[in-house]
Amino acid sequence: MAGGPTGRRDRSLRLEFLLNAFGDTTSLTLPVVVEELFWGDAGIGMAIMGSALAAAGISGNGTPEQVMEWVPQCYGDAKNVQLGAFCVSEPDAGSDVSSLRTRAVYDEANDEWVLNGTKAWITNGGIADVHVVVAAVDPELKGRGQASFIVPKGTKGISMGQKYKKHGIRASHTSEVVLDDCRIPGRMLLGGKEKLDAKLARARERGHSGEKQPAMSTFEATRPTVGAQALGIARAAYEYALDYAKERKTFGKPIVQHQAIAFKLANMATEIDAARLLVWRAAWLARNGGFKNGEGSMSKYKASEVAVRVTEDAIQILGGYGYTREYPVERWHRDAKIHTIFEGTSEIQQLVIARAISGMRIE
Repeated sequence: MAGGPTGRRDRSLRLEFLLNAFGDTTSLTLPVVVEELFWGDAGIGMAIMGSALAAAGISGNGTPEQVMEWVPQCYGDAKNVQLGAFCVSEPDAGSDVSSLRTRAVYDEANDEWVLNGTKAWITNGGIADVHVVVAAVDPELKGRGQASFIVPKGTKGISMGQKYKKHGIRASHTSEVVLDDCRIPGRMLLGGKEKLDAKLARARERGHSGEKQPAMSTFEATRPTVGAQALGIARAAYEYALDYAKERKTFGKPIVQHQAIAFKLANMATEIDAARLLVWRAAWLARNGGFKNGEGSMSKYKASEVAVRVTEDAIQILGGYGYTREYPVERWHRDAKIHTIFEGTSEIQQLVIARAISGMRIE
């Protein structure tokens, strides 16, 4: 049983790893581990990282008590695997998170929050044990009027909508999450109501609260990790293409000895290493002083674009074989593409970087 000695030991080891990873002052543990995970299988990795994103949402916005109670439930243990889901995007609000339509209304008489709305493109959506839902409390304040809520599995009013048939990362479950008069206890508001009321009051008085949007603060913290995901895919494709090029012969010699192939592989290796250093720098800065010039977005942008380009080059090196499903490079290409889209498109990352380096509001 999960509650027996083995289950408790598994849970203890998992918590120990998480505490070490999040407590690592260099912040390099997670990028290194995530790169290896996605080198193995991006779809399975994404299912796990969906839980990590939910955990990051709780850690970034919750009280210490909420973090200790709910983060472990995003993972479970070896005998009782649990999942988390971070619910932000909506059918009409992807990159523009300030336009969320999902509403959270406080029922003071019952000390409950009532959630209504539909979330889209949610990893582990509808099947997770813990859903972290970002909703508008005061829509007039847009992003400054949002808050994050925990919706446990089995809560009445939360259900799974359509399950998406995706181009890549197919081993990862992605679906809509529907909230229909979903009632949760007041204590499920991350950070607590007193903190939220104070933030909303500041936003109404000054036009801003001085605090980041719940969704954006989570995405900023996880961008280096997303970059590491892309790196794992890119490295897998590069290593496979390199081995293939050493074995495949044309004109009497391995194709790696032809400059056209050798130079392509040289570029792949260089771009992967450059992206990795950006990811590691961003991970370190996130824990040691914060981003100054959009370094988090730089890491995610560069690594995502590199993954798409490297996996495409791997297909080219394998030629016709690379275009078939007998070889894994076409799958890596499909898996890589999502990284230029989710958790901030490449265009959004460019926008964040441009604003950071210019100090101006660029639309």
